[in-house]
Amino acid sequence: MKRTMAVILAGGEGERLSILSSVRAKPAVPFGGKYRIIDFTLSNCVNSDIDNVLVLTQYNPHSLNDHIGLGRPWDLDRSNGGVKLLQPYISRGRVAEWYRGTADAVLRNMNVIERSPADTIVVLAGDHIYKMDYQPFVQAHRRHRADVTVAVRRVPLADASRMGILAMDDSDRVTEWQEKPKQPKSDLASMGVYVFSKRSLRRWLNEDLADFGGNVIPAMLEGGARVFGYRYNGYWQDVGTIQSYWETNMALLEDRPELDLYDPEWIIHTRSEERAPAKVGATAQIHRSMISHGCQIEGTVVNSVLSPGVRVDVGAVVRDSIVMFDSVIRAGAVVDRAILDKEVVVGQGAIVGEGPYDGPPNRAEPGRLNTGITVVGKQSIVPRGARLGRNVKIGGGVKNSDYKTRVVKAGGSVEPATVVRKPRPVREPSEAASAG
Repeated sequence: MKRTMAVILAGGEGERLSILSSVRAKPAVPFGGKYRIIDFTLSNCVNSDIDNVLVLTQYNPHSLNDHIGLGRPWDLDRSNGGVKLLQPYISRGRVAEWYRGTADAVLRNMNVIERSPADTIVVLAGDHIYKMDYQPFVQAHRRHRADVTVAVRRVPLADASRMGILAMDDSDRVTEWQEKPKQPKSDLASMGVYVFSKRSLRRWLNEDLADFGGNVIPAMLEGGARVFGYRYNGYWQDVGTIQSYWETNMALLEDRPELDLYDPEWIIHTRSEERAPAKVGATAQIHRSMISHGCQIEGTVVNSVLSPGVRVDVGAVVRDSIVMFDSVIRAGAVVDRAILDKEVVVGQGAIVGEGPYDGPPNRAEPGRLNTGITVVGKQSIVPRGARLGRNVKIGGGVKNSDYKTRVVKAGGSVEPATVVRKPRPVREPSEAASAG
């Protein structure tokens, strides 16, 4: 595995996650209380003995850069190998533009890959929740003398139209590929995880091929390259929608969850601040929930996931919800089937998530908020006594004054007021000079 380099594609915008990814890249979205989504891919790398990692960022990278830093939590803070975060850059003679796709992102950083002594490149998505040992994957690739090996798994046919669908022969060689077909021919799907030989990566990447699934793999098949599949039967989830994100968090609360975060043989590493232990007060009731360090619970928490530093005051109820870092639920408030981003304050007696789950979808984002989950953006306030219905969206940074009414019916939204700044007067040269 020392001959292997991992390239993690972490620049995804994740639009379907609504306001959760409006201020951060999708891989940086918190998950499972104390983690971020990218922690699972990074931990897979170090647990698979891959310590040479490139992370390619693009959309809103600040949170991701801050979280990964020098890579110390994953033992990747080293001068030989370790983790490097690379962002899009403008080279001389090239038109400034974002990465046009997954393959283009790797192509434009090929100079860094070429300098590595690694002869095998594992290309990974940074926005999935999964536990995978890459060693057997790489070994299968080398055994087949493949140009590329694609990790594949069976998926429900209802989801197959969103993925690359393929067929393999008895030797696991890929014989057919359909990228996001309207009428899938099978349920065998690409996970967006690949192993390339460096030689093949160098040969097949070019500026005409933007994406691996949509362009590079079909071109390789047409060109006679050795394309193989690797069947993976372990845990893997795409948390690309509000509903799947909520469901995957809630599944952690089962008696025997499919994703075991307590497995000492496969630790999920993360950057974690020093905080006091969680405190459960005399009036607290907690049922089937995950309570992170630094939390202070005086109210009732049922079937919920709480990130570090969350406070639930006396008489408050949090039910079937995800509450992120340092949010506060004041006395008597109720949070039901909701997702609260970081540093949200729910005022005394307020209700977040009121009414039947099958209410109307959010009018601003009907394709994203339509399953009864109410979402409150980062650093927003829910006023004292307010009542928010189902599928409500409260944007990030919303203040008390942004609410036209304290009752936001199902499908409604509240956004922060737009600050209109008056243009500064232009000073005459003599006036500017005298102002010093």
